[in-house]
Amino acid sequence: MKKYYGELGLIIVSIVWGGGYVATQFALDGGLTPLQIITMRFFLAAVFINVIFFKHIKANIDKRALKSGIMLGTFLFVAFTLQTIGLMHTTPSKNAFITSANVVIVPFIGLLIYRRKLDKFGVISSFIALIGIGILSLESDFSINYGDMLTLLCAFGFAFHIFFTSEFVKNSSPIVLTAIQFTVAFVLSAIVQVGSGQWGFVAEPKGYLGIFFLAVFSTSICFFLQTVCQKVVDGTKAAIILSTEAVFGTIFSVIVLHELLTAKLIAGSILIFVAIITAETKLSFLKRKDRRDTEELEEERPIEVAK
Repeated sequence: MKKYYGELGLIIVSIVWGGGYVATQFALDGGLTPLQIITMRFFLAAVFINVIFFKHIKANIDKRALKSGIMLGTFLFVAFTLQTIGLMHTTPSKNAFITSANVVIVPFIGLLIYRRKLDKFGVISSFIALIGIGILSLESDFSINYGDMLTLLCAFGFAFHIFFTSEFVKNSSPIVLTAIQFTVAFVLSAIVQVGSGQWGFVAEPKGYLGIFFLAVFSTSICFFLQTVCQKVVDGTKAAIILSTEAVFGTIFSVIVLHELLTAKLIAGSILIFVAIITAETKLSFLKRKDRRDTEELEEERPIEVAK
């Protein structure tokens, strides 16, 4: 039963992260630079979780958790910086699709690093999800611009983050890992921001509203929830579920940013949820149906009397 709580938690994370694309666009339109957005969101998130869970963190932090948290924080910083800069040069829906390419990358990381056998249904589901997000977000000319290329690189960062979160959370406290990676991401972004000469934080109200949503909901709550949920959900399946953020991102873009609702949105969303069902059930319901049909045929077949 815990497994399904974990998957439900990851779906909630995906919904909130979908809203994060709109919040990031608000922050950019409000006058903040990508580095300022990253610095502020991780500063607020680090303060939030370190203050609330100070006693737990102090009691459970060790060298292993510190090393793991530093690695996860570095992946976070690189991925979010590339994603946010990429969003300045592409659309939110396209940014969401290319970021979600991590769903295909995750299972192959396990193959390359740990020589783990690829799960047939996990790989099939990954590619179904990727096709669905592509239908959902890509333009007809399949153009790749500067923003798209940066976002593709960010997808690798998120893939490594998802994969190693599943590995590290087996031996360390989710709260400790979350606190360390937020702190590391903040320190790295602050260093780069100051080094690039960006000192102030002046923005319009909607810019600060976007930062608040990103810091409290998309970062503090969601990454903590993701880390906890990945204790009971494997990396490949987690990546597939988290890829639905592209669906929710597009939905929020339609509602908030008034993007046009098209048949592509519906078709892409259906494919992504088919991918999730395939990964979750491994099509076992079809096998059960075939088995039932075979048994019924056996029962209906007349019994031959020996002559």
